[in-house]
Amino acid sequence: MPELPEVEIVKRSLNQKISKSRILNIKIHNKRLRYKLTNSFIQDLVGEKIIKISRKSKYLIFYFSKKILLVHFGMTGKFLIKKSSNKKIFKTSFYYDLNIIPKHNHIYFQLSNGLVLIYNDIRRFGFLKTYNSKKLRNIAFLKKLGLEPFDKNFNENYFSNYIVGKKKNIKNLLMDQTFVSGLGNIYVNEALFLSKVKPTRECASLKKHEIRELIKNIKKILKIAISKGGSSIKNFQGTSGESGKFQQFFYVYGLKNKKCSRLWCKGEIKKIFICNRSSFYCSKCQK
Repeated sequence: MPELPEVEIVKRSLNQKISKSRILNIKIHNKRLRYKLTNSFIQDLVGEKIIKISRKSKYLIFYFSKKILLVHFGMTGKFLIKKSSNKKIFKTSFYYDLNIIPKHNHIYFQLSNGLVLIYNDIRRFGFLKTYNSKKLRNIAFLKKLGLEPFDKNFNENYFSNYIVGKKKNIKNLLMDQTFVSGLGNIYVNEALFLSKVKPTRECASLKKHEIRELIKNIKKILKIAISKGGSSIKNFQGTSGESGKFQQFFYVYGLKNKKCSRLWCKGEIKKIFICNRSSFYCSKCQK
């Protein structure tokens, strides 16, 4: 599943390539995504101009004059872009598969700038939903989200107050989207390593200086990941077909049995499972 950096890259790319264009036509090949497309989906969007595209956590939000389109990619959802006069896919937004199977192309948006935006999703866990733009704050998917990592209010006070009396381990806390939204398995593992905090550590045991360090490193690791184009763990690529490069800089993720990258540390990277998610940490320097 794409995390905050990957969805941010998609947002920026789509804003460059399709923002300000108008939707001329929509063809639906399969309504049955995670949530079945409504009968009014085409009527809601055809003729509308894409004013801008923003991101909230791992969601994309397309803004139109009176409507918004909320998109979540699930596990395998992606946008493909092609010229309307050419069958060849020449741009992609992420999780690009060199062997794209047309049967997984579920929705086609024909745009006024000569491009076609295609929603492709093999497992169909993603979804697209339209809403009245005035009801943005009331959308259930967004209302339940916690602060974004880059929010100025995601600070020591917020963190400290939230964990009072909580026995949850720190890995599960950071994966909890109602606490902080947008983080996923990759970046939680990396931020915990930089902060020298073991993923199984009870969050209420964190001291103030550890909380400050963790917040700093969460922001740091996300900024670096965005600057590197995201992480291509499986087959993520940007809208011009380029792979993300952040996986070349992983400290622990996927590096089971490797030596710790800290020169002074004699530990090695261990792999455990926390709530069925793989977790990687150094056996010595993460406490």
